[in-house]
Amino acid sequence: MNGIPLATIAKLCQFSPVGKRLPDALYVHHSALSHLDPQLQHLEQSARQHLSSPNGFTLVKFSLNQPKLSYLTYPDFDTDPHPSLHHSTQVDLSTGEISEQDYSTRPNPPILHRKETFVAPDYPHFETFQALTQAEERHGLLQDSHHIGTQQGWNARLQQHGIHIQNHQLSRSPLSAPTIHRHRAAIVRPDLSKPVRVALEAGILTPATTFFDYGCGHGNDHQRLARQGFVTEGWDPHFRPHIARIPADVVNLGYVINVIEDPAERREALLNAWNLTQRVLIVAAQVLLDDATQGQIAYGDGIITRRNTFQKYFDQQELKTYIDQVLEVDAIPVALGIYVVFRDEAQAQSFRASRFRSRATTPRIRLQVKRFDDYRELPHPLMDFVTERVGCPSPENCLQSQRLSG
Repeated sequence: MNGIPLATIAKLCQFSPVGKRLPDALYVHHSALSHLDPQLQHLEQSARQHLSSPNGFTLVKFSLNQPKLSYLTYPDFDTDPHPSLHHSTQVDLSTGEISEQDYSTRPNPPILHRKETFVAPDYPHFETFQALTQAEERHGLLQDSHHIGTQQGWNARLQQHGIHIQNHQLSRSPLSAPTIHRHRAAIVRPDLSKPVRVALEAGILTPATTFFDYGCGHGNDHQRLARQGFVTEGWDPHFRPHIARIPADVVNLGYVINVIEDPAERREALLNAWNLTQRVLIVAAQVLLDDATQGQIAYGDGIITRRNTFQKYFDQQELKTYIDQVLEVDAIPVALGIYVVFRDEAQAQSFRASRFRSRATTPRIRLQVKRFDDYRELPHPLMDFVTERVGCPSPENCLQSQRLSG
């Protein structure tokens, strides 16, 4: 049946551009068979003729030390992060004999890891499979792989680490909630934090205003302001819990709500800061600019970092919506991830108007661009969007994006 020497089969498998290579076998997903060397393709097609159901398999296993080829069935390959083996059909390439094994009712069947290695890079779920593997590697789940090749072994590993996998995403098991060290998220900065710098530049915070830093961490901001003559104080549940939380003209809630894992407590912190605010509340939070959470352990509506701190990454518009809904206000963006809320609506309108005038009177740099006047009006929607939301729009947000892109 097989006219290809076993040594040739082994060599072709070892240099195959696709498939998961192990010391004694090459495993290839059925969708990637066309990427194999033509000799291996011909070998597989010849062996397949002996199957009672020639299209019902998931993986093909090429043995490197025996003239045998196996067809393995994993019905949930795409949907199960670690699918279990249901059926195996082995073809003896020398004799054409068939041997079959049913694993579907076994209590501890073999399972798959690193699913991206079985498929070609153009497979629809390749990136999802790859991201899962990378996350599992970061958390040590794939170490000592000889212990996790079966369903029970893998379940024991997940239980040991307190991790659950759903939709190819890692999350903490509900029965093993991690200890969150919020204080580790506090940063010792060499200068004032960005929310405070923005407030100074915008004229919101002046020596004539009182300042309170709600969740001040190590206290860098209010201490630096105090040395400059500002009337300031700061409270932090870990570093300064003994300090009274007192009202002030300007209250800063800088990068606090994004490190609170409990949504109810997060909401309470925002309300408490607002209740202390006499004139302006500054709210800052981490804004997600790219897929920074990919491969991290999901917990609640955020992630657990390697330092066991919690991070909730907001979208720029999501942050505004959250502030507006909790406080029943109309927060004003002043920088990426930074909003201000005025206690007095008239002052809020005046602040908005001053920012608009500042943009409108900004000197223009005139460039000698051919036919610029023909397109002068096109950038205006983009400028208005950026001014209002302090962020770049997606293509669907800009009605004239096709004209702008030429």
